[in-house]
Amino acid sequence: MSVSAPQQHGRRSAAREALAAPSIELQSRPRDAARRARQRVELSPEILPMPSAPVPTRGRRSAALSTDVRKATALRSPKIAQRSGLVLAAASLSLAVLVPGTAATFAPAAAQSSAGSSAAVSADATAELSFSRPGSTGSLDPDSKLHEALSVSAAKVTPAAAKGSLAAPLTKLVPTSPFGYRVNPLTGAMGELHTGQDFAIACGTDVFAAAGGTVTFAGWHSGGGGNRVVIDHGNGLSTSYNHNSSLVVKVGQKVSRGELVALSGTTGASTGCHVHFEVMVNDKTVDPMGWL
Repeated sequence: MSVSAPQQHGRRSAAREALAAPSIELQSRPRDAARRARQRVELSPEILPMPSAPVPTRGRRSAALSTDVRKATALRSPKIAQRSGLVLAAASLSLAVLVPGTAATFAPAAAQSSAGSSAAVSADATAELSFSRPGSTGSLDPDSKLHEALSVSAAKVTPAAAKGSLAAPLTKLVPTSPFGYRVNPLTGAMGELHTGQDFAIACGTDVFAAAGGTVTFAGWHSGGGGNRVVIDHGNGLSTSYNHNSSLVVKVGQKVSRGELVALSGTTGASTGCHVHFEVMVNDKTVDPMGWL
């Protein structure tokens, strides 16, 4: 069948149009793809990893658009990494802050569990505390050191244990004639044993007990002691106070450390107002300074 020239011309025009149509579609599709890619970049808070499959490209424009998308993704990725790093840092800081708080929260519970079932003890805020203990000198037992020293016989007490176990018989001590051998101040005799320690003091001054005990003698001493007081402290230890002007205790009386027992004087074999203080261990005089 023969075709006329006009028909052939029309068929050629239709074919050209059909061939041109795909090119138009190709020209429009990359633009739509680029626009959608830009929208995803701008609107999405995070950029998903690039797909493993290659992005289909059509022509130079599609290749250029794909390159632009990769560049936008590459530029966006450091910001996302920085934002992720800040989030992780904030999370780490929060954890570091919470951990001590948690430990502090559980600390009382641990302390309570370790305490067990023991009951709480409280005291009045105005209560006085005493740290005295048995065997130490304290206000509750002023003779505690002496009692500790006398846990054995007085004859076996060491000098270190004896030192300071007795209190001074006067508020102020002024030693004069010491314990030991000397010249008798009245007769001038040589080599006489002075059996005590003399303390110079005005007559009529208070004389105190060196420790607690029982008065075994209170009266006139014919051996030269004048008005004399003897106190037994137990376990072989006793003290005496001589040349007093008057006595304020009697035999059998219980006295405490520091209690008034006499008034000083110069009675008996004396050359002036003073106190002759003696310490006796099993009725034998020793140096009083070893016990004061």
